[in-house]
Amino acid sequence: MIQELIVTTQNASGETHLAPMGIHLLGDEIVILPFKPSTTLNNILESKVAVLNYCDDVRVFAGCLTGRRLWPLQPTAVIKGQVLACALAHTELELVRIEDDDTRPKLFCKAVHSANHAPFTGFNRAQYSVLEAAILISRLKWLPMEKIDAEIDYLRIGLDKTAGARELEAWSWLMQVIDEHKTEQTL
Repeated sequence: MIQELIVTTQNASGETHLAPMGIHLLGDEIVILPFKPSTTLNNILESKVAVLNYCDDVRVFAGCLTGRRLWPLQPTAVIKGQVLACALAHTELELVRIEDDDTRPKLFCKAVHSANHAPFTGFNRAQYSVLEAAILISRLKWLPMEKIDAEIDYLRIGLDKTAGARELEAWSWLMQVIDEHKTEQTL
C-alpha cells in the first residue's frame, strides 16, 4: 500500500526539509523511495532518521511543490527531527537497511514512535483533486501537456463542488506552476 504524506528530514546543520512523497507499507516495514539526487535521500543517509507527517492541509503538499516550504514545525519526541505543527499524526522512523538503485534506492525503516495530535475528519473531493494535481506537477517534465490538461479538467470538477479556502489557495499555486510551464514550452 502507498500512502501520500509529508516526509520531514534534517541535515547535520539541523535544517529541516519537507517533501511530499508516496511511502510504501510492507507489513511492519516502511519503505521510502526518494529519487537520486534529492535532499530527502541525502538527509536520511546522513541522519538515519525521518518523520512521516499525516496531514489533511493540502496547502502543505502544494506548497512544497511550488516553493512554499516554510510551515510551522515542532520537535519530535524520540528521534532528532521536526514534525509539522499541522500534522494530525506523525511517525518517527529509523533507517534499518538500504537497497541501492541508480535512480530510486529503497530505504527500509522502522517506526520508533507514533503520536496522534488531532482527529481525522475525512477528505473532501477538493483535497483529493489538489493531491492528484500536485502529483501531476511533480511530473510536468515527463508527461505530455495534453494528459496534464485532461487530468486537470477532470480534477477541477471535484474542486469546484467541494473546495474551501485552503483547497482553492493550494489549487491556485499549482495552476500557476502549470501556466509557467506552458509559457516556457512556447518560448
